[in-house]
Amino acid sequence: MLRGLLGVGGAVLAVIAWPVANGALLGQKADAALFEFRTGGKVPLGTAVAAVAALDLAVAADPVAGRRLGRAEMLLVAALSPNLGTSEQQRMTWLKQAEADLEFGLANAPARGVAWAQLAAVRQAINGPSAKVVAALMMSIDTAPMLEDLWPSRLRLILDNQQFFTPQERDRIGAYVSTTWRASSDRRWVADVINSPLDELFVRYFLRDEPGAQEELTRWLALLKKR
Repeated sequence: MLRGLLGVGGAVLAVIAWPVANGALLGQKADAALFEFRTGGKVPLGTAVAAVAALDLAVAADPVAGRRLGRAEMLLVAALSPNLGTSEQQRMTWLKQAEADLEFGLANAPARGVAWAQLAAVRQAINGPSAKVVAALMMSIDTAPMLEDLWPSRLRLILDNQQFFTPQERDRIGAYVSTTWRASSDRRWVADVINSPLDELFVRYFLRDEPGAQEELTRWLALLKKR
């Protein structure tokens, strides 16, 4: 009887595990394209389309939060890649699917600071600056405040959405920008994100209490020929 139960248990385990294993195998077919996107490599449109199709199959096989979040990243980087050559219709289709995947994934796995930042970027790409962008951005900062790789994209989103912050959120954002400035060993990235005099004004306001920040920012802006 025990052997029989063990045999049944093994069969059940295999049935349960197969979608997970199959989803992982299918998802791996997109890894090379995603790596090229992440590292700034050139990805042909056909390769990107094939990678998205592989992730569609992975999600169909194993429709859990992790699979949806993985597909969302591919859709986002493909849609926002300036040299991919995709049509505007395809771009918007990818962005809307990425938004749906991120919202589903984050509802089931909310402690994902990178995914919240991706959701903020997707919302801005679809509808422009808004309070919904700010909501996702604040969640990204709350769940993963000190992820160095996210600092430039977060600051860009902060500057693009200034009019949608409440006074309380603006205070928190100012504290975040000051903290990241202090924590950064190379602050060139702050100047690099600034694209206009208004951007500069906001950054200088955020750094108003940081010793030496105004002078250092001026030097970086001059070095990057943004002044």
